[in-house]
Amino acid sequence: MKSMTGYGRAEYKDNFSEILVEIRSVNNRNLDVTVKMPRVLVAFEDAVRKCVQAKLLRGRVDVFVSFKDNREKVAELSVDYSLAQSYLAAAKSLAERFSVENDYTVSALMKLPDIVKDTAAFDDYSEFETPLVQATNAALDALEVMRKAEGEKLVSDIESRMEMIHATVDEIALRAPAVKEDYAKKLKERISEALQGVGYDEARLLNEVAFFADKSNIDEEITRLYSHISQFYRLTKTDGAGKQLDFLIQEFNREANTICSKANDIAVTNSGLKLKGEIEKIREQVQNIE
Repeated sequence: MKSMTGYGRAEYKDNFSEILVEIRSVNNRNLDVTVKMPRVLVAFEDAVRKCVQAKLLRGRVDVFVSFKDNREKVAELSVDYSLAQSYLAAAKSLAERFSVENDYTVSALMKLPDIVKDTAAFDDYSEFETPLVQATNAALDALEVMRKAEGEKLVSDIESRMEMIHATVDEIALRAPAVKEDYAKKLKERISEALQGVGYDEARLLNEVAFFADKSNIDEEITRLYSHISQFYRLTKTDGAGKQLDFLIQEFNREANTICSKANDIAVTNSGLKLKGEIEKIREQVQNIE
């Protein structure tokens, strides 16, 4: 199993370019990918996303791409003469209207927006798609190494807590049959004390005990908890089972709540509360498993 938290980094370098890809991921219910990259490479954003989607199932993933173009290029400047003419005409009109000096110079004109453009800035960058994908996959591999190591720690921790849950369920299963007998004994003692030696209907007492036993019976909840425990260990051996584990822990909590509400026994209730505490700790950990 893997954690959803991790970081990966990879570089690609040759004589013509330098590409750095950094990937950071944190827990999230679904896969949510954000890519930040230079404008000249934005055409390849979909390729980067597909790399991430091919290797990750869940998590909020941020991809950061840095790029340096080391190719020797000669600037190729083009002039928009029509636009320059419009600027000059506007300047002349302003000078005449407000009786001010028209101090337009060539340098001032070249600084105006869109007058002079570097046509080399619109070069084809398609040759960098392959190295970008290579760097992205390498960063993802590094991310996966960290996520796997973190995931092993998480699984080790939650399995140790599941052992405590198993032991607590054993305690409840051992105590549950005695709840009925304890209730019958206490009820009989209270009736005898209240009636002070006067006889009472034994059949009605047995009916009351039977009603209590049915109302407080938690055998089904205990059986389901044992089943959930078996499912839990099976899922921890399955990659990409984070969502299933999350759902299963909710079922654990539901059974624990039912036990606490039905038991009507202080020992079982205390065990149920201990059970809920361990379940909550596991739930927090499971939130970060892919």
